[in-house]
Amino acid sequence: AIDLGDDLAAVISQCDVVIEFSFAHVTPGVAALCAARHKALVIGTTGHSAAEKAAITQAAAQIPIVWASNFSLGVNTLFWLTRKAAEILGPGYDLEVVEMHHRLKKDAPSGTARTLAEILAAARQVQLDKEIRHGRQGLVGERTSGEIGMHALRGGDVVGDHTVIFATPGERLELTHKASNRETFANGALRAAQWIMGRAPGIYDMQDVLGLK
Repeated sequence: AIDLGDDLAAVISQCDVVIEFSFAHVTPGVAALCAARHKALVIGTTGHSAAEKAAITQAAAQIPIVWASNFSLGVNTLFWLTRKAAEILGPGYDLEVVEMHHRLKKDAPSGTARTLAEILAAARQVQLDKEIRHGRQGLVGERTSGEIGMHALRGGDVVGDHTVIFATPGERLELTHKASNRETFANGALRAAQWIMGRAPGIYDMQDVLGLK
């Protein structure tokens, strides 16, 4: 573990793989240090800006990086199920993503919810930024057929709940994952760290780690 005040460059030099769960603005610097020292990197931080994402991608030209919004095996199964359900059900179903986290979480929506929305958009072959709707208020009119609803709830000590809703006249399918502690994320990150060693430079995710692609 790296403590506040440690010489980050010196610590990274002693590692085989670096696991980074910190803050979005910190990740690019860690990625650059890993790239300079040819150390594989596992990134679990979310909420990066476009510039921060570009810096991480640049580092991935030199080292292998597992970059995932969630390392839970259950959540990654949810990703897979969401993709399959979207492909099977087709465009006749309205899509909504609902997530809830503890009251101290700083970013919204969660990286996991964003990934779920990206999966839905890819299955529909639409641009997410054009179709996503963050909550609804006032006289917004009827729901459009292509929009993907996104709703972020905050309260208490909720570790992480995510639900994907497929709704059509006559029926509704809901896929839900609930995390009750953070150990599942740590176990997944360790699994990713073991998997990434010796891989070619590039960006990977937990779907690669679990063989779900």
